[in-house]
Amino acid sequence: MDEKTQKQREYQITRDTDSVKVNTVGIQDIDEAIFYYFNEVLKPQVTQNGKTINVPLVYGSPERWASMQKDGYYRDKNGKMQAPIVVFRRESIEKNRQLGNKLDGNSPHNYGIFEQKFNKKNAYDKFDILNNRKPVKTYHAVAIPDYVNITYSCIVYTDYMEHNNKIVEGINFASDSYWGSPDRYRFRAMIDTFTTATELVQGNDRIVKTTFNIKLLGYIVTDAVNALAFNTKKFFDKSEFKITQESSGKL
Repeated sequence: MDEKTQKQREYQITRDTDSVKVNTVGIQDIDEAIFYYFNEVLKPQVTQNGKTINVPLVYGSPERWASMQKDGYYRDKNGKMQAPIVVFRRESIEKNRQLGNKLDGNSPHNYGIFEQKFNKKNAYDKFDILNNRKPVKTYHAVAIPDYVNITYSCIVYTDYMEHNNKIVEGINFASDSYWGSPDRYRFRAMIDTFTTATELVQGNDRIVKTTFNIKLLGYIVTDAVNALAFNTKKFFDKSEFKITQESSGKL
């Protein structure tokens, strides 16, 4: 690339050779944050007949959820009653307008700015130090995402009250913390109320059930219709080059 081309604005702000990715955050990413936190951080377990049992977390499809509400317990695909188990499903998504907003989905006006610390233009070597040359900083502007409050309904099924208490204690302790993978996305999860009941099912068998809701404070960066509007924008500050001159002798 010749010197004239390098000075053209379109080549300065092009994203073709960037290592900075345009990330998207979707509803499924938020669902997966709950799965990760539950299975990798909480890791609920109960002891039954001398054996330690890992308590699974499953997403309740509409058919399964309707069956649970009717029968009062969870069945696997073979029709067998399952316990212990935790089942959850997403109930609603509500916009959180108390936080920052992009203002217009067709043409976002609010951006978050972050500095890329290392790139070809801000190398700082001995030549720069000797000549008091200020490195060029590269900035990226990212559109403010849609902040949302997502509500999940959850049910804990166990055979014994002791097991149910232990699972609920762990979940309650994790309330108001950030759920998700540290390598991806984390969102604050809030739980206010747990409701426990013991129900008779299939003759004299009983099952202990605790219901609660998770309010998860999340955000969405879409790759749908307005994908171009959410692309990060790149720009540079001005380079500074100082020349100092020393003289000796009399004029």
